[in-house]
Amino acid sequence: MNNAVFSFEKPDNEVVLQYRKGSPEREAVIQAMQKMSNEQVEIPLIIGGKEVHTGKTSKVVMPHNHSHVLATYHQATEREVDMAIESSLKAKVEWENTSWIERSSIMLRAAELIAKKYRSLVVAATMLGQDKSVHQAEIDAACETIDFLRYNVHFASKIYGEQPASEFSQLNRIEYRPLEGFIFTVTPFNFTAIASNLNTSAVLMGNTSVWKPASTSLLSSYYLMRIFKEAGLPDGVINFVPGSGSLIGNRVLKHKDMAGIHFTGSNGTFNTLWKNVSENLHNYKSYPKIVGETGGKDFIFVHPSSNSREVSTAIVRGAFEYQGQKCSAASRSYIPRSLWPEIKENLIEQAHQIKVGGVEDFSTFMNAVIDEKAFDNIMSYIEAAKKSDCCEIITGGAGDKSEGYFIQPTIILTTDPMFKTMQEEIFGPVMTIYVYEDSKFDETLELCNNTSPYGLTGSIFSNDRYAMLQACRKLRYAAGNFYINDKPTAAMVGMQPFGGARASGTNDKAGGSFNLLRWVSPRTIKETFMPPTEIFYPYMEE
Repeated sequence: MNNAVFSFEKPDNEVVLQYRKGSPEREAVIQAMQKMSNEQVEIPLIIGGKEVHTGKTSKVVMPHNHSHVLATYHQATEREVDMAIESSLKAKVEWENTSWIERSSIMLRAAELIAKKYRSLVVAATMLGQDKSVHQAEIDAACETIDFLRYNVHFASKIYGEQPASEFSQLNRIEYRPLEGFIFTVTPFNFTAIASNLNTSAVLMGNTSVWKPASTSLLSSYYLMRIFKEAGLPDGVINFVPGSGSLIGNRVLKHKDMAGIHFTGSNGTFNTLWKNVSENLHNYKSYPKIVGETGGKDFIFVHPSSNSREVSTAIVRGAFEYQGQKCSAASRSYIPRSLWPEIKENLIEQAHQIKVGGVEDFSTFMNAVIDEKAFDNIMSYIEAAKKSDCCEIITGGAGDKSEGYFIQPTIILTTDPMFKTMQEEIFGPVMTIYVYEDSKFDETLELCNNTSPYGLTGSIFSNDRYAMLQACRKLRYAAGNFYINDKPTAAMVGMQPFGGARASGTNDKAGGSFNLLRWVSPRTIKETFMPPTEIFYPYMEE
């Protein structure tokens, strides 16, 4: 028996590879993409470690070339959902009694497999299946996935080491039990790292999961599942169940042993899950823990003391990297009138430098949006702006879905700070700008704070320290991740734990120890060495 008292030190963040022309990593990912493009993978369900083929199938296509099929995947019926739940509960008996050091070892091995053996595989799958540029796929599918796995082990080490005080007459300790039941994980299309973390964070703490992956990111999710298995994850600890969200959710949420939900996705879907949980409370063994990161209407607020070029670069990068399909993507900006002419000139210049195209062309800055539904929704906002008397399209505004779901980077100037593109989440390459009078800095901060129901990310650009502090105070609840003189995206695990409140979720901060604490149910244990033998207390003596 290994009875060492072990502590995992804080890791370094994974180094981002640059994929320069002629580099080994670039050649490796090109080869991986070519191989994937020339084959059609069959993606089964994986329940209890076994592949399950239901015969109810659908296709995975390239968003930038939607006639090109990458994979055929099988979808769950109610029978397979029930199988996944039972598999999860069966596996939990042994998994929760497995040492956290052994569980950590599996996570660290998965990180090493991704860092070395399968890096080009997960990057290429994310590029082709989710239409990320090689840089966006690298920082997500490789680096952030690896960082979550390594940092969570470190955070778990700190959590398990936190124990109460004892005396010579007694021993006190806290047992960090996993939740009693299984975790339902619902993962989004836009980050491979989130698909990994929503499962592995809960699993590391001794839980087991039923995983509903997004249908538009199934290729990378399937490869993740295979990597977890190769890393030594026991059968049934994570059960991979693609299919209809409503069918799977309806079955899972009625089960008495549903102990928690780990979710990233739309505000509407999360609200529906929460409502369904409340309607089923009488069925559950315990109150489920619900952790969700949902939408955002993320802002860049500019003070007159700012540098115009820095602001325009932050707007273009923050709004248009990964086609604006990040929860943290900048989508509204407040610009002082004194800086607007110069910022406008810079924005038009930089936006016109953006090349839109397929991910195989490494010179592209933007690629396709994820699917036709997203394309149509995004274009409806652009069309609304075109028809409005209070809006002007200053660059972009065009889309074409004939071959791929391509939308040009679009910047809208509005005179109405409450126009729908200032309030509603679009999840696409659309930035709306409101120009305010320099003298109304304070009032416009209030406007920014109250315009949108969300509270995920935001930033202030200012070279006036007092103005920056004023904005930080005024916008305290407007952003769970607040940036000073930077775009409001690209949070790093261990450095900027990520999450927001208001309509943006439960703010349980993935990338920090906060999130892991949600997946345990502490039990305090007190052992008394010499129990009393009399009922009387000293105060009772005459």
